[in-house]
Amino acid sequence: MHDAELLEKRISYEKMLAEISEMAVRVTDMGDFLQGALRRMGMTLHVSRVFMFSYQQEDQSFICRCGWDEPALGLKRGSADIVLHIPMAARELRAGKVLNYPDADSMPFRNYREHLRASGVKSTLNVPLFVYGSMYGFIGFDEHRYHRQWHDSDLYILTTAAQILSRAIENKIYERELIENKNLLESIFGSVQDAIITVDASLRVITANRAVNGICHGNVAAGEQFDLRAGDCSKACLAPLRKTLETKRGLRDSQICCFRGRGGEQVAVVNCSPLLNGEGAFMGAVLVIRDITRLARLENALRERRNYQGIIGQSEKMQKIYDLLHTLADMSTTVLITGESGTGKEKIAHALHYGGRRAGRPFIRVNCSALAESLLESELFGHAKGAFTGADRESVGRFEAAHGGTILLDEIGDISPLIQLKLLRVLEEKEIERVGETTPRKVDVRVLAATHRNLKKAIAEGTFREDLYYRLNVMNLRIPPLRERVEDIPLLVEHFRVKFNAQYAKSIAGVSTEVMEIFMRHPWPGNVRELEHIIERAFVLCGGEMIRPEHIALETAARPVFHADAPAALSADGKERLLAALEKTGWNISKSARLLGVSRWTLYRRMLRLGLERPGEEV
Repeated sequence: MHDAELLEKRISYEKMLAEISEMAVRVTDMGDFLQGALRRMGMTLHVSRVFMFSYQQEDQSFICRCGWDEPALGLKRGSADIVLHIPMAARELRAGKVLNYPDADSMPFRNYREHLRASGVKSTLNVPLFVYGSMYGFIGFDEHRYHRQWHDSDLYILTTAAQILSRAIENKIYERELIENKNLLESIFGSVQDAIITVDASLRVITANRAVNGICHGNVAAGEQFDLRAGDCSKACLAPLRKTLETKRGLRDSQICCFRGRGGEQVAVVNCSPLLNGEGAFMGAVLVIRDITRLARLENALRERRNYQGIIGQSEKMQKIYDLLHTLADMSTTVLITGESGTGKEKIAHALHYGGRRAGRPFIRVNCSALAESLLESELFGHAKGAFTGADRESVGRFEAAHGGTILLDEIGDISPLIQLKLLRVLEEKEIERVGETTPRKVDVRVLAATHRNLKKAIAEGTFREDLYYRLNVMNLRIPPLRERVEDIPLLVEHFRVKFNAQYAKSIAGVSTEVMEIFMRHPWPGNVRELEHIIERAFVLCGGEMIRPEHIALETAARPVFHADAPAALSADGKERLLAALEKTGWNISKSARLLGVSRWTLYRRMLRLGLERPGEEV
């Protein structure tokens, strides 16, 4: 071959590589690219057929994916004879060797040789394709017309072309993986219920997902300064963000509380991590906010129900109640709960049930004073179909509904003699009879009874059965009225403050000293319930951060009312010491309490018992 011919050949080869490289840069459809590249190579090389086989690792076979041939030749695609099982040739190709056989009959691999002979191939050249270091397949160049000799310069050009195809395949795979990962991350980023915000080192927002709008109560837009956002939630999140930006270290499970308008107090767990760029350099922070308000409320409610947390008080009398609750919770003993209205008898019943082994079973409350005798009997014991007018179907009573659990008979002192008799039988026989039936039904129910009435007086008057009283009064829990545990009033006030702040979407900090003094002096005939209602009314009226005397009902400032069961007055010496301390401090309660070595609330209680008032006030 003359020098001019060699130069022309080289120029055509270089032009072919340049065109294939340009095609590889702007690949949109990989199949079209490969088909076009093979066609360009076949036309430049003047070869009968060019094809690409992909390698199947599972069975070490090769499948023809695409190819080009001269119009006079037919390339079969997808047919059985285009699937090659040539394990020995695959081993050579995996090792990076080019299979160059100018005479196809000299091919040492029998399966491949027979395939070539059947296809009428006189010579073949196979160049392996490697993608990410693993064999992807090979490009084959078959000549059907003559035995073709491939020169080293030809092999270099074809190997280079194969490398261009390999890089194009790698880039397409990488591009597809990037798109898939991007779509996956965007899907996860958009669908997670946690709020996710990324910021740069200057606290400028980079991204924020959809959950941010719900949790942070407003749109957080890319480009805005997070530290300039108003609102408690954004301010609460600034501390962990700044900490991470300052230390370049993550912050985990930091709990924050913030006010969210009508929704009350919001509780969230915040995690903050460094944000790194592609080179691993620090560029900002990722903030993840999980709203656990509902979980916190459920946990608090569960804790209150099962751990006596719904019962507020640290006084000595309440501590004795807690000890009894702990002792009685796991027992099936009948308990009579007595106390004035509003003292929390139902809460005590809840504590007995949910603190014991029956906690997972039903808790049924029946208000015995709310129903007439005929209705109460059916309500408690159920009725058969047709037992009375309107009983068009059978009904399960409260005792059966509470099977395995607990029934609270509230206002037990108001039931009629007939119901008393039937209830006595239930307690003695552990069975009930539905109205209209004569067949008894066994029930396993723990009975709790509650009343504000004096049942001993009712027995003396003949309105309550003595035998039923003793059945009910196996254990008695007397709940002290609020006037007997005034030291618990500050705790109760704080409890209701938190409750009504959430309910009315306010941020009231507490009650003034004057209001607390009024509360400590008030006799509380309605007990805890009355205190709750007064504080709720104050929340409605209060427009500031502190509840003051003008926000509470006038009747709350009434003078103390002493009851027959109130504790006896202190000794004369004790009263003189107390008066001396008060006069010495100018009737300053806090200073007097310190002087006497007692708390302010204990001093209030003693003054209440002794009927002591500040000079100038009427007793």
